[in-house]
Amino acid sequence: MRPYLLQGHERPITTVQFNHDGDLLFTASKDLVPSVWRVENGERLGTYNGHKGTVWDLDCDRFTKRLLTASADTSCRLWDVRTGECIFVFNHKGPVRGVAWAEGSQMFVTISDPFVDHPAKICVFDAPEDQDPSTYTDPPRLEIELPKINGKVVKPTHVHWTALNEDLLVAFDNGQIRLYDPETGDLKEEITAHEKKINRLRFNREKTLFITSSADFTSKLYDPVDLKHLKTYRTDRPVNDAVISEQKDHILLGGGQEAMSVTTTSGKVGKFETRFFNLVYEDEFGIVKGHFGPINALDINPNGRSYASGAEDGYVRLHFFDKDYLEKKDPVPEEDEADEDLDVEDEEEEEKAAE
Repeated sequence: MRPYLLQGHERPITTVQFNHDGDLLFTASKDLVPSVWRVENGERLGTYNGHKGTVWDLDCDRFTKRLLTASADTSCRLWDVRTGECIFVFNHKGPVRGVAWAEGSQMFVTISDPFVDHPAKICVFDAPEDQDPSTYTDPPRLEIELPKINGKVVKPTHVHWTALNEDLLVAFDNGQIRLYDPETGDLKEEITAHEKKINRLRFNREKTLFITSSADFTSKLYDPVDLKHLKTYRTDRPVNDAVISEQKDHILLGGGQEAMSVTTTSGKVGKFETRFFNLVYEDEFGIVKGHFGPINALDINPNGRSYASGAEDGYVRLHFFDKDYLEKKDPVPEEDEADEDLDVEDEEEEEKAAE
């Protein structure tokens, strides 16, 4: 597998994301400066300068015109992708942990951490593309305050819109997943998906499946319609991110030993690899090494020909799949067993004919 080493960040990577067409890669880290790269050759095309704190999350719209970034400096910024100009700043009361465009890219949602007397919040903002940005309003259209549970502060860790913008799907650091109504803010459903913190939540492109990544060493596949648990992918380390391949029935998982212990651990012991699992049969069939710290972020190109990983070591590795992988056909156990049964039947018929 041929990787490009993207050396543009000075601190740990927090998120990586391909655009819808798969020709650009957006990355963010704790060094305050999100970047955009050309996937074809790994060239850095530009940066988005303005944040004064860690950029935890970002999201590019459908046609790669506008970019949203969520930062610990208590702001969410809207950028012109091509020029790098900051179009508008949406201020919050606490560090902004996540952001996501709604389908149609006319509104978006953010999640923010509690800060001093301000609770954690989910906020929905309007940002119509055909409207003058100077007319955007800083107060959100919808604001959902997240109260304490049994006296403990519960922080949201990742947020997404479900298909057709019907619901807001939010993951939490206590292992819960909740569905909120984006119009009223009402809690529609909640489940306890993991025993520990959910680090990230990802949909496939059609939004017919989503996958969670947790500190409890597992990643789980769910049906977003009824939040039914479908599959579990088990590892021997915390899982920080997981993605669903668009072209194959494969799952990519990334994680590793916690960052605070990395300086005393070799790469081999820390297990800082991307792991490949079969989506249906839950078995691991491959690993890709290279990073010298826990993998914090993963994304796979919509065309299925490459994937990107970002780690605590501050590097982004852009991997291009070999021809063998692209042409690989997954074995189907049921078919193999059926073929064996047919072979046995043929042998028995041949024996009878010989008699």
